[in-house]
Amino acid sequence: MNLYDKKCVPCEGWVNPFDEAQIKTHLSQLRSKWGVLDATKIKKEFKFKDFREAMIFVNKVAELAETEGHHPDIHISYDKIIIELWTHAIRGLSENDFIMAAKIEKLKI
Repeated sequence: MNLYDKKCVPCEGWVNPFDEAQIKTHLSQLRSKWGVLDATKIKKEFKFKDFREAMIFVNKVAELAETEGHHPDIHISYDKIIIELWTHAIRGLSENDFIMAAKIEKLKI
């Protein structure tokens, strides 16, 4: 099953964060390039025509986050949105972050 078809599962801290090999494997399943920050977060910048389009995207991400129960950090700068994903409960990356990344990528199409 690909990442897009999976559902985020609640994480209360009982799993270990992904190691570098797991991060690399999951990054390869994404459609576009996401950066890795300190092996604890993934990050991607999305560009838009204008502020209005950027905000439409942010609202779609917010709805998705509520549906999945997994919430990204969102940075807004006029026509640019930066999304950072990480699993707060484990202070690192889990499969949920990559599931959300795959679903966020589809929102941008």
